[in-house]
Amino acid sequence: MVKLSVLIPAYNEGKKIRENLEYINKILNLLKLDYEIILINDGSKDNTLEESKKVKNIDILTYNKNLGKGGALKYGFQNSKGNLICFLDADLELDPSLINSFIKIINKKEADVIVGSKRHPKSKINYSLKRKFLSYTYNKFVKLLFRLKVNDTQTGIKLFKREVLERVFPKVSIKGYAFDLELLINADKYYKIIEAPIILNPKRSLREQRLGFRALFPILRDTLLIAYRYYTNKY
Repeated sequence: MVKLSVLIPAYNEGKKIRENLEYINKILNLLKLDYEIILINDGSKDNTLEESKKVKNIDILTYNKNLGKGGALKYGFQNSKGNLICFLDADLELDPSLINSFIKIINKKEADVIVGSKRHPKSKINYSLKRKFLSYTYNKFVKLLFRLKVNDTQTGIKLFKREVLERVFPKVSIKGYAFDLELLINADKYYKIIEAPIILNPKRSLREQRLGFRALFPILRDTLLIAYRYYTNKY
C-alpha cells in the first residue's frame, strides 16, 4: 500500500489548527490510506503548537524562527517517510478529500506531480474580485517570464512522488510566496506535471492571508530572482 505523507506548514494558526487537524485525520481515515500527517510549526507566536499537541496521530515539527512556507516544507520533507508527498495549507480552504482524487490521477495518468489549479475548467472557486485580480495578474506575469505549462502555481494543495522532491528541493532557495513557482519550474524540466480541479472556499480575508497589495514587492522581487537564475542557468 502507498505510504502518504501530508505536510502542513502552519504560522499563527492557533484559532483553527486543532479543528482542522482533526478534520484532516478524519478524512484520511475514511479514505483508508496508509498515511502520516506532519505539522510544521513555522515559528508561530500564538498557541499553534499547544493546540496541535491536543490532536492524536499527528507528528509535530517546531522551531522558533519563521522560515516561510518553503523552509517549512523542506524541513517537513526531510522528516517524512512517504513515497507520495502532499502539501496542504493549514487553513483548509482546500478540502483534504481532494487528496484521494489526486492519488487516482497520479496513478492513472502516470504523472509525477499533481497540482491543484484554480484555472482547471472543472474547478469551483469562490473568492473576492481583489483576490481574483491578484491571482490573474501574477499568473500572466509568470507566463510571460517562463512560458510554464502549469496554469496555476500557487494553489495550496499539491502531490509529488518522493523522487521528484529529492531531486528538485536542493535547487529551491525561495522561502516565501514564490516558493511554489521555483519548485515547479525545476520539476517541469524532468517530470510530468498534471493540473487537477479543486473546490476552493476562502476562510480568511486577504489581509489575514498576508496577500494584500503590500505583499506585492517581495513577491515581485522573488519572482524576478527566480527568472535571473532560470535564464542564467544557475539551476
